[in-house]
Amino acid sequence: MFNNAGITGGNYAGSAIESLDMADFDRVMAVNLRGVAAGIKHAARAMAPRGAGCILCTSSTAGALGGSGPHAYSVSKTAVVGMVRSATAELAARGVRVNAISPYAVATPMGARSGREMLGLPPGGAGDEELIRRLFDEDINEMGGGVVLRAEDVARAAVFLASDDARYITGHNLMVDGGFSVVKPLNVRAC
Repeated sequence: MFNNAGITGGNYAGSAIESLDMADFDRVMAVNLRGVAAGIKHAARAMAPRGAGCILCTSSTAGALGGSGPHAYSVSKTAVVGMVRSATAELAARGVRVNAISPYAVATPMGARSGREMLGLPPGGAGDEELIRRLFDEDINEMGGGVVLRAEDVARAAVFLASDDARYITGHNLMVDGGFSVVKPLNVRAC
């Protein structure tokens, strides 16, 4: 089962901790963390009695590296990894593997919205497709040795973790980020 849902909430322009919108924070936590908890709960009910199963949860590099996303989003994705580890402590002995996948910025609609916010562009602005392409292909993904992170790369990581090749991997947070979270802080240049 793949828990792959999330919202960013907030925005980069108003991301000062002093102006944290608590209603937005609660909404992000409800989707990103409570949704994962419910998914794990119901998957475990089906998998644990059979003594086998695999639960995958999408986290984010924003959960591993402060300052790389809005506060509510970053906190929620950090908590997803905590939920994975907590569930692993119980479910591993019952044959159910639980892992997280933490991708870096991917040029998806959600990623494009976040990119527009980081650059201070209006939501869904016309004519900025080239700007967003350059943001993802040149600036954000400069770590991956010339490889630009695509949704297919994240899907391949999920397929691996769900496969028998990963039969002894549980409680792990697989960073799919080209090394970003290890060696490079977020530094987006003006395009």
